[in-house]
Amino acid sequence: MRAYFDHNATTPVASEVLEAMRAVFLEDFGNASSVHAYGQAARRRLEQARREVALQLGVAPGEIVFTSGGTEADNLAILGLVRNDPRPRKHVITTAIEHPAVLEACAQLEREGVEVTRVPPDSRGVVDPDAVRRALRAQTVLVSVMHVNNELGTIQPVAEIARLAREAGAWVHSDGVQAVGKLRVNLRELGVDLYSISAHKIYGPKGVGALYVRQGVPVGRIQFGGHQERDRRPGTENVPGAVGLATALSLVGRDLDRESWRLTRLRERFEEGVLARIPEVVINGAGAPRCPNTSNLTFRGVDGEALLIALDLAGFAVSSGAACSSGASEPSHVLSAIGLGRREARGSVRVSMGRLNDERQVDALVEALAEAVTRLRALAPAEERV
Repeated sequence: MRAYFDHNATTPVASEVLEAMRAVFLEDFGNASSVHAYGQAARRRLEQARREVALQLGVAPGEIVFTSGGTEADNLAILGLVRNDPRPRKHVITTAIEHPAVLEACAQLEREGVEVTRVPPDSRGVVDPDAVRRALRAQTVLVSVMHVNNELGTIQPVAEIARLAREAGAWVHSDGVQAVGKLRVNLRELGVDLYSISAHKIYGPKGVGALYVRQGVPVGRIQFGGHQERDRRPGTENVPGAVGLATALSLVGRDLDRESWRLTRLRERFEEGVLARIPEVVINGAGAPRCPNTSNLTFRGVDGEALLIALDLAGFAVSSGAACSSGASEPSHVLSAIGLGRREARGSVRVSMGRLNDERQVDALVEALAEAVTRLRALAPAEERV
């Protein structure tokens, strides 16, 4: 058996998405900035996609900026807003468990003289809104808090944090890449000013995403060229990608409640099976609000990379952390932030489920884990077994 359990890293493209994009590639291939009929046909496709994305997120079409993905959306939100703020002294608040796209953008701002506060989470992987409130100051330009953590699946209290930040006069950004398609998201109700999404996490194509920019939020460009996307993101528009994103978002929105219930049951079956079969296991994020599909587990006395390889040889794809960090020798910054030691963090794997998975695959994964963990623990040096 081969089974894919790494949906937080990426998802397969849905057949409906592929067909929608194929029509654009073959029929409406014009440049959406061209004035002739071919260009205007592409423009109509682009704007229809924008309307569909806006509809799914509960906002206005003019508030959607298409990007090359979640990383660019995060960078445009953070760098574009903070650099455009006229205050001589600037302060940004983020968290210690953000995606590298946010953390590295904030690190760049620090190099430019902006002060950054990184609020730690609790031991479950949830940020306390009161900790954010205490970090706010008169110079705070932006608060950036992810909606769902990509490694733990923990849901952050973004709406409460947004209310506190707005009361203090700060703008609010949330990386929603792992939330959209797993949670019901209405950005008006969430109360954020900026929100990032990515297509390839929701059965859409790679290389396209979007940034919600609430009307009136002063985001400046971080790239230079033409006047596309209302002067916020220059470059020839990726019309097939935008159509793919809109189609994928519509599909996951249509099936969201049923699929969330199904994935929650699968995750519970998986975690109960692991705890029943394997001793010395910790479920990271347990007890916190979590999105339905994600399980992060620490297996005491086991190296996570070795376990990942063993599972891959057995036919199961899981992750030892965020996909963009694979190959890194350092343990996950997220697991370190919730208090795991270096050895514990390196002994952790992430299982993220999706449409491809069913009960038979989950049960087979539990069996494969039990066999692999038993074998690896027997092979581990004595000092690593305790």
